[in-house]
Amino acid sequence: MKIDKLLKYTEKPAIYTQGTAVMWTDEYVSKQLLAMHLNEHIDLASRKPSTIDKTVHWILKQSPEETLSILDLGCGPGLYTEQFASRGHKVTGVDFSKRSIHYAAGEAKKKNLNIEYICQDYLKLDIENLFDLVIMIYTDFGVLAPSDRKQLLSNINKVLKPGGILIFDVLNDQKLEQKVTPKHWEAVPKGFWKNEPYLLLTESFLYREEKVILSQYVLIDEQDHVDCYRFWSHYFNNHDLRKILNEYPYEKVRFYRNVLPQGDLWDGENVTFCVCSKKQK
Repeated sequence: MKIDKLLKYTEKPAIYTQGTAVMWTDEYVSKQLLAMHLNEHIDLASRKPSTIDKTVHWILKQSPEETLSILDLGCGPGLYTEQFASRGHKVTGVDFSKRSIHYAAGEAKKKNLNIEYICQDYLKLDIENLFDLVIMIYTDFGVLAPSDRKQLLSNINKVLKPGGILIFDVLNDQKLEQKVTPKHWEAVPKGFWKNEPYLLLTESFLYREEKVILSQYVLIDEQDHVDCYRFWSHYFNNHDLRKILNEYPYEKVRFYRNVLPQGDLWDGENVTFCVCSKKQK
């Protein structure tokens, strides 16, 4: 193993420097990720079924319409879309992961649910339909760099009806230091990242001024091949979100905490749900 090659990954990178690998398109890792989504006992990829049910009920209470056309961005394996469709709403789900979309479409067919699934990067959203409600759940909004965030909000503006509602959740900016995890080494015969022996370095870095935390996973296999996965998470307060949304035609912007049950630093009061309406023409 070339130690100097590894050492460069232990240095704090410039903000938004991309990794060398993508989790959602990797054949092996995407399989493990889907299994985590479907694990009803953990909140790591999707929230638990009882929390999803509560969240769906809360989301629907935010709209005065009885029957909605709903767009779920980052829908994963369809855990929220199925709930909306089973309540009689017209639902479209978009996700970057082919494996998740394939699973979701199969489940919808099996359960006779009328859901349209699209495998697409929502930053390149190309949909002609207009929706009453657009949602992005599980703090996906916060993983986007500012330029990508602008592109996303521009895309949403094109597909949201005048008077339509946008709902998304974010991690709020309290207790940032507690959300930084220490450096950790692990050697395994196989695991979440690879079906072969690998060495894993897990580390996170805080960019205080930008209120960003990088979670970084560096994997070295037996052939000394290095994969670096980087996940950028932004943390917000209400003022931050209002400033971002002020560039778009939204009104009636409101914020809610404790939509989720209390838990750890990633639940309850630590998650803010933002609800806003697109201005009528």
